[in-house]
Amino acid sequence: MSSLLHRYGTVAILIALLIVATSMSNVFLTERNIINVLRQSAGTSLMAVGMLFVILTRGIDLSVGSIAALGSVLSAILIEQYGTGLSVAGALLAGATCGLISGLLIALLKLPPFVTTLAMMTVARGLSLIVSTGKPIQMGDAGALVTAFGSGSIAGIPFPVVLMAIVFLIAGVVLNYTRFGRLVKAIGSNVEAVRLSGIPVAFYTTAVYVISGVLAAAAGIVSSSRTGIGSANIGVGAELDAIAAVVIGGASLMGGRGGAFNTFIGVIVLGIIANMMNLARVPGYHQQVFMGCIIVGAMLLQYASNWFRK
Repeated sequence: MSSLLHRYGTVAILIALLIVATSMSNVFLTERNIINVLRQSAGTSLMAVGMLFVILTRGIDLSVGSIAALGSVLSAILIEQYGTGLSVAGALLAGATCGLISGLLIALLKLPPFVTTLAMMTVARGLSLIVSTGKPIQMGDAGALVTAFGSGSIAGIPFPVVLMAIVFLIAGVVLNYTRFGRLVKAIGSNVEAVRLSGIPVAFYTTAVYVISGVLAAAAGIVSSSRTGIGSANIGVGAELDAIAAVVIGGASLMGGRGGAFNTFIGVIVLGIIANMMNLARVPGYHQQVFMGCIIVGAMLLQYASNWFRK
């Protein structure tokens, strides 16, 4: 029983939420509402995948929300002069650079991940405000392809949701079937053993922060694609949602344990909770309180499953 709870605890949380949400509203299981939940979860999901890689190495990345804002702003600014391809590439490169700087400081100088990424969070948010002068930036006609991506769909499935599925699929393959994924988990489980085996730990540690930075910038672009506006206010508090999704998905903050599928379930759980409260017309400020309590409850269930297993 404890083994089942440990393995399928996140799925059990999802099923319980689906039952509650269905009983609360007849609208919840409609196709339109389900698509809406998935579409709104797309940005968080990209940041959660990057956060998963970081947490597997026993790290943390508090800068993802600010990097998303930087990616949003840069893509909107560059698109007028350089077109869609180069503007998206430039925004992703900026995210990779932020991740690279954080990763090098953590891997080579042994700075604490919490403090390092907290500093990067402040820097990235400040840069996005400087570049945008604190104002929303319209993409205009030059951003038609980007906004088409945000509003378009294939076979009824929005493009951001398709991107979310592809990213989770790639993450699952990398973590389960590649040397890189196995070493990332091994570093989180026993970094000293990996180092003594001759593995360049600094390279893999830096790489996961670069991955996190790129995916955070991509999340910012996805957010802008839905509105056609680049804003420095995108992603405020998004790092907490990403961390919560990973932890609800059963990943250990002590590193070495976690998977892409369960992180996906964690993202959907957060999306359903937010959707339930919107359907129930819970006021915005009250939603934050309820969201925090539900997240704590979900994490307690995960830790209880670990305790029973031991």
